[in-house]
Amino acid sequence: MLVTGAVLAADNKEKAAAVSEEDGKYFDADGNPTFKIENGTVDWYTFSGYRRYHSDCHVCHGPDGVGSSYAPPLIESMQSLDYGSFLSIVAEGRKNLGAGKENVMPAFGDNKNVYCYLDDIYIYLRARAVGAAPRGRPPRKADKPEAAKAYEASCMGG
Repeated sequence: MLVTGAVLAADNKEKAAAVSEEDGKYFDADGNPTFKIENGTVDWYTFSGYRRYHSDCHVCHGPDGVGSSYAPPLIESMQSLDYGSFLSIVAEGRKNLGAGKENVMPAFGDNKNVYCYLDDIYIYLRARAVGAAPRGRPPRKADKPEAAKAYEASCMGG
């Protein structure tokens, strides 16, 4: 996939490895949000991303990001989609024309149920894309960090 004029190397578990943590949110060596899964327990943001993805995204992109007849599998495209491009596509939408077919990703920048949880959705899909998170609801999750509670209240206006 060409993104911003350069071919990106496929994401993998090593690149996605958490090297730092701030208020319960994990980051990779490049400062991108990422997941932390230990002994079957996912971090809060991966769990939240699972919930938010299945609330708003799975209708088109299928359960667990595996795709559908309507929209492509995100667990494939996420392997070569950088964080900034992900944010841009979800917020602004995108239209693809090819092989006589038009695919439209609507903009979700005005939908607080998506916009306020973009990092969470990204983290969940990244974990799925690199094979760190299996299909289905994570069996165990970390507690919701206070920072997540504060951000959610601020973003959702509550």
